[in-house]
Amino acid sequence: MFTTRKQYEPYVSPFDPCPPIRVKTYVTAPNQYVGFQPPNLPQFPLHEALKKGTLWKIFYDPYYGPYEMKTKGDYQ
Repeated sequence: MFTTRKQYEPYVSPFDPCPPIRVKTYVTAPNQYVGFQPPNLPQFPLHEALKKGTLWKIFYDPYYGPYEMKTKGDYQ
């Protein structure tokens, strides 16, 4: 399944005094997956586009924190 949220496992040192974070996540922007902008993309109305920060619907990606994912049900 495609998702813009990626995960990786950082190195955990045996001498680290803090409890390790075993899996870290980050979000990539949707515009990185579009090679060129196709014609006739669906658009938000102008007042809604100002709120969302983009005119085109395929480039809109709301940010959810890593702890919000379980409640939103969008990923995993």
